[in-house]
Amino acid sequence: MPNIRTRLLVVLVVLFGSLTVAGPTPATAAPLPDSLWFDETPLTVRSGRFVDGNGREVVLRGYNVSGETKLKENNGLPFASTADAKKSATALRALGGGNSVRFLLSWAYAEPVRGQVDTGYLAKATDQMRAFLDAGIRVYPDFHQDLHSRWLFDTDSWYTGDGAPKWAVDLGDYPDEYCGICPFWGQNITSNEAVKQSTYDFWHNEYGLQDAFLDTAQKAMTYLRQNLTADRFAGVVGFDPYNEPHAGSYDSGQTSRTWERDVLWPFYEKFRARMDAAGWQDKPLFAEPNLFWNANLDFQKQEGGLLDVGTLGPRYVFNTHFYDQKAISGIFMWGKAADGQYAGDFGTVRDRAAATGTTAIISEFGHPLTGSVSDKAPTVYKAMYQALDSRVKGASWWSNPAGSGPVLSGSQWQWDIYNGRHHELMNDNPDKVQTSGDAWNGEDLSAVRLDDSGTPVLRQDARLLDRVYPSATSGTTVAFTYEDRSRDGSTTLTWNPVPGSLPNVAQLVGSGQYGLLLWRSNGGSAPTELHLPATFPTASTTVVSDLGTAYAPPSYGTATPVGVAAEPGGTGSRRLLLTDTDSGVLHYALVTNGATAPSAALLTAARSELSTWVARNAG
Repeated sequence: MPNIRTRLLVVLVVLFGSLTVAGPTPATAAPLPDSLWFDETPLTVRSGRFVDGNGREVVLRGYNVSGETKLKENNGLPFASTADAKKSATALRALGGGNSVRFLLSWAYAEPVRGQVDTGYLAKATDQMRAFLDAGIRVYPDFHQDLHSRWLFDTDSWYTGDGAPKWAVDLGDYPDEYCGICPFWGQNITSNEAVKQSTYDFWHNEYGLQDAFLDTAQKAMTYLRQNLTADRFAGVVGFDPYNEPHAGSYDSGQTSRTWERDVLWPFYEKFRARMDAAGWQDKPLFAEPNLFWNANLDFQKQEGGLLDVGTLGPRYVFNTHFYDQKAISGIFMWGKAADGQYAGDFGTVRDRAAATGTTAIISEFGHPLTGSVSDKAPTVYKAMYQALDSRVKGASWWSNPAGSGPVLSGSQWQWDIYNGRHHELMNDNPDKVQTSGDAWNGEDLSAVRLDDSGTPVLRQDARLLDRVYPSATSGTTVAFTYEDRSRDGSTTLTWNPVPGSLPNVAQLVGSGQYGLLLWRSNGGSAPTELHLPATFPTASTTVVSDLGTAYAPPSYGTATPVGVAAEPGGTGSRRLLLTDTDSGVLHYALVTNGATAPSAALLTAARSELSTWVARNAG
């Protein structure tokens, strides 16, 4: 018996990495406030979409939480306290309209001593993650890195990094960091030999670095599974193993494509095995291609996009980032973004996901909110959200809705409530205290900050961020568009006006915001959901659908084809619920806040126009 117990102990250590991270499986928690019978089911990937337990297509929209993890001031955690995490989660749901977050974790703080996982760090991270799950927000963790490690940089350096722990850097005899003439921190990736060599060593498992990272990741995932209730763990979508992978440098004869195939993809397969061993078998791995595969500067672009790894399938998600480097440069794009600016870029993401047999998410996108190119931000963000919604630009959408493609999931960079209030000693230098912006390499991209009373407030136009989007579609999405009427200074940006050929619809919408969803039913019993922004109070929301029309829609009920309800989590956010009872039928729903007490005659006329338009353009 003692020998058998010893063998079992060895097996458990191999499977779970360390007994120190184990804990009792918590009991099932009570339902979230405001939840309904179809809420809180786990997501899987099916037929190239995120799908919930009711067979509905799910779109994830939200933010990265947060760049604070890259700083030392809160020891690699997104928040200084669980209370701050709760405050942030409520605001993210109620002000920012998000239903999901990419939750950043730090290898450096998870494994500060080689082979020893800091369960105190994991416990605090789990508590903060729980705050989002309890607000009805789905989570996908990300082990984050930029420029490999902060311990590569001198105390007086212009730049810093994050990711690998100090012991991992100490193992390598890396040159003194130097980037030369580098006005942008990202140039360190290809110009700083210390960053390049340490990154290369990680991918080639020098000093057992990659093995150590995988061990720590498995222990962290095991800890999360064992210390979240089953209901909360259902809200964890999957795992993003590694932020913005890059080779560091290529071996002789190697290309960006062969590096993805021969180095990056085997790493993902190893990480996938660790997910399975940690009890994450039913959750997908969010796999990023090489960082520069979709760069929009020709001299920066490197061929890739996981072109040579075959079908990813439902156990992986095609996960990528997009920043408009032309716009950020201030040189290669002089003007502002326009209607359809990123339709092609985001269309490529849709195509790659379809080719690999899975769904896609753009897990980072954004633009500086201060500085010399910040004047472009309102139009850049509007064009990016527009491209997430549809691959057809606004001017063409009404004549070609069927060309929209799937609605993309996305996580904006970033949601940092400490923006402008940091106290970060850059590279531990007391003479370089960073307080402004994001406190990291001069960046300032947070959509939120705290006001003088400690209340989260938006730094961007709420009309842009808090959007109508189809959070769950009972069937197959055919097309979607949203005209947010967001502002660029005092100018209202209207890129998708209702055409004059639909005069009653145009009258109903007026100068208001509107969203229009077309979907084909699949016989499911759960309703289709659209997030309702704060600018769509029930008393002034109008819905025109083949399922019915409503001004100030009633509360949701099983016999109510068009109704409203609170979103789960008790944050005050709301949703429109549309219930059909058929299969294979094309449905539509227009939701707008532009009308004031529209007449029954106008609602009927608008419905007739839309029915004719749908039959002609998408039937």
